Amino acid sequence: MRIDVRTVGNVHILDCMGKITVGWGALTIRNAVRDELTGGASKILLNLSNAECIDEAGFAELVVSHTTARKQGVQLKFLDTTKRIHGMFLAAKFCTVFEVFDSEQAAIDSFGGIGL
Repeated sequence: MRIDVRTVGNVHILDCMGKITVGWGALTIRNAVRDELTGGASKILLNLSNAECIDEAGFAELVVSHTTARKQGVQLKFLDTTKRIHGMFLAAKFCTVFEVFDSEQAAIDSFGGIGL
């Protein structure tokens, strides 16, 4: 599991690559989101389009990260262009709780623009 961080305007994009699974994968997500929150990010987009798979621990970490961000007044949204993972989101009804986008530009726009 690897996460590269980049910024588009004031949206912090975390590009997740690899397996978001019990152990290292879930911990990597937790630490990356925590680092962004500690650094003062107010708009975070988790890009899951290059995630190979997500297990229950990975989904749990997404829920915890989303809840933690929300409690701090931070918007955390998801970009997912893989049909396999999107199907998992739908089956778990995560799409009713999380904002999940198929396009990076649509996700960025949903934050209300990329003004600095």
